Amino acid sequence: MRILIIGGNGTIGNKISQYFKENNDVIIAARTNGEFNVDITNSQSIKDLFDQTGQVDAIICIAGEAKWSPFNELTEDDYYIGIKSKLMGQVNLVRIGQQYLKQNGSITLSTGILADDPVVKTASAAMVNGGIHSFAQAAALELENGHRLNVVSLGMVEDAFEKYKDYFPGHNPIPMQKVINAYVRSVKGKINGTIIRYYE
Repeated sequence: MRILIIGGNGTIGNKISQYFKENNDVIIAARTNGEFNVDITNSQSIKDLFDQTGQVDAIICIAGEAKWSPFNELTEDDYYIGIKSKLMGQVNLVRIGQQYLKQNGSITLSTGILADDPVVKTASAAMVNGGIHSFAQAAALELENGHRLNVVSLGMVEDAFEKYKDYFPGHNPIPMQKVINAYVRSVKGKINGTIIRYYE
């Protein structure tokens, strides 16, 4: 399979990329340090990426940001960071990317536990994650050419435990093998319109 991974050099992306590289042709795209550079907040940048890569069998996005801040300190512009990046960035990857997806290809987006179990300072991030879930379930109903669309929604992953543990008191870190399995399930399985939740 020819697989494009956006954000393939990050904490999660690196593990996913290494797994799929064992038996597939993997293309890494990132904001600054990929084989191809892409700014997912910019639709033209996304189109330019696909014009360079050509057709692929699978698209995985593990990219996008949102502002973490106390609710009473979040400004309207703070909310737009997540809306433009993690939400619309992934929506546009689906909207544009489907045109470069081979028959029976798949698209996998990424969110997180905040959609279902938010913690403090995550009003913006939780909103964005929930929006992606609703979008994917609806858009999956209308995809053509056998295309599939799923979302991987993870809890705090093992490799990020030290960095984020104070935000998630009492949460169990997700083993990285379980993280890999979530993306494998989306890419290699037959599910469509599914939110793959691994929270424990």
